[in-house]
Order: sequence, then structure tokens, then C-alpha cells
Amino acid sequence: MAGRYFDEWNLADRIEHEIRRTVTETDNLLFTTMTHNPQPLHLDAEAAKQSEFGQILVNGTFTFSLMVGLSVGDTTLGTLVANLGYGDLVMPKPVFIGDTLRASSEVTGLKESRSRPTAGIVTFTHEMRNQRDEVVCRCTRSALLKKSSA
Repeated sequence: MAGRYFDEWNLADRIEHEIRRTVTETDNLLFTTMTHNPQPLHLDAEAAKQSEFGQILVNGTFTFSLMVGLSVGDTTLGTLVANLGYGDLVMPKPVFIGDTLRASSEVTGLKESRSRPTAGIVTFTHEMRNQRDEVVCRCTRSALLKKSSA
């Protein structure tokens, strides 16, 4: 499904994104090294064993990025002018290698653009859950979307 235009959204619209993703060791290693994050909890199995979690933690910014990425096809693909910002980011539970994650999105705000008559601002609340149905990440995203008449 392609993304929707601004005028095709309604408050409280909710999507359970169909694509799920099992996090691999390679995902975590590549993302962590590409972003120059030297945190031993993400890279060093021995250090991670000594932590309260007893195993490597998946980089939280990977989890956040994956959550947003899983949402794009159903929300903003082809209709996005620009992402305007993210807020209220929380990660209430850790993610481990082998966890299978799924995302959902809900429209929590709609606003006409004052500066662009051919676009409007949609605020989404994105949420990521693991295979145990625990929330592992949540945030809001404000996106400037084209109107269908544009």
C-alpha cells in the first residue's frame, strides 16, 4: 500500500503494519559500528554478560529507526514532503538479538499547513512491540504530506 495524502487521513486512524522483522546480530553490529557507537553493551558479549541483562542489547537507535521504517510504506511513501520532527521517544523494554518486532501507527494530529496550501501536517504515534507483546519503543512523528489535489 502506498502512503496516503494529507486529506486521506482522519484522527484516530490506526494501522498495524504487516511487515515484521526479527533482529539479527548482524543488524545490531552493522548499525552500531556505522553510527560509531562504542557502547560495550551493544558490541561486547562478555561485557554484556556482566550486565543486568546478561546478553547483548540491541542498539536503541536501530529499534527506533526500524519502527519508523516499518511504518513508511503504509503512511508516507510517495506523499511525504518532509519529516518535521520526532518527539516523546521512549524505550520501556530492551530489545535482544532474535526478538521479532512489529509496528503500529495511529494518527494523533492533523493540521493544515499555513505556509503550504498544497500540504498538511499529520502527527503519528508509532509503537513497536516484540513477540511477547511488550512495547519496546514509542514516539510521535510529525510529517508534512502532500494533499491529493496537489
